[in-house]
Amino acid sequence: MKKFFVFVLVFVLLPGVILPVMAEDSGFRVSAPSGAPALSLATMAVDEPDAYTFVAADTIAAEFAGNNADFIIAPLNAGAKLYKAGKSTYKLGAVVTWGNLYFASQKADFALEDINGAEVTLFGENTINASVALYVLAENGITPGNVSYLAGAANTQSLLLTDENAIVLTAEPALTAAKMKNENITAYAVNELYKNVTGFDGYTQAALFIKAETLAEQPEAVAAFLEQAAEAVGKCTSDVEAVAEAAVKLEILPNVKVAVNAIPNCAIRWMNALDAKEQVEATANIDLTQFGGSVPADDFYYGAE
Repeated sequence: MKKFFVFVLVFVLLPGVILPVMAEDSGFRVSAPSGAPALSLATMAVDEPDAYTFVAADTIAAEFAGNNADFIIAPLNAGAKLYKAGKSTYKLGAVVTWGNLYFASQKADFALEDINGAEVTLFGENTINASVALYVLAENGITPGNVSYLAGAANTQSLLLTDENAIVLTAEPALTAAKMKNENITAYAVNELYKNVTGFDGYTQAALFIKAETLAEQPEAVAAFLEQAAEAVGKCTSDVEAVAEAAVKLEILPNVKVAVNAIPNCAIRWMNALDAKEQVEATANIDLTQFGGSVPADDFYYGAE
């Protein structure tokens, strides 16, 4: 599911009111990666089923550089790195996902201590997800014998299902789908290990970004959109079934059963940019190379003076 969808939201009559039909003059354009990040705005996107388009996952940098979407949901570090390099005008509006990673195995009585001295297969070499996974292991006194990499969570999911001795890093919703095929799988949340070290409930994984020009030209409409987006994100906790149904209609997830079980484990919640600043910097300091060499400057944050 390494895709991106683009959908159009239309504001008419009253600021912040989104109608389920296209108006003659379209409003904001929003792009987001499929999978866990897309779930955050699924209940908004489903009202425009004919208005979203999938593009390749490796075009996220081009999505920022193209400067076409008014809002982009993307890995926070990617947006920060591009902004620092002058390749993006998009400011951080809010953090929406806080880590959906899990260490998993179908080994009998699998425990985290089993990772000591063992072969562990991660996904996403040279990404912030891999950096966080290795960081939490080290800080919790766990040392793998060898670390190898596969391309994505779908790849490690496949290994998890086919090799009864494999220990892998996977992610939701792939983990839920795997557990439905093999009830012997045991998984441990990276977020729990992260909290042991930092005290934070997850790391800053994906975020909603705002195009600077849109913000300058339509500040009130942007604020209204962010309120709507925060409500949609909140439904990932308060109305999981509605989000699940929307996700299936949008083809983000294969069926409602997987969606209902996976969504609560995706750590989707809204935090405004300025409120998240400390946690953004905590994540960045795990691997500054993923953020362009330093923590983001103050002007990266929506709402900063």
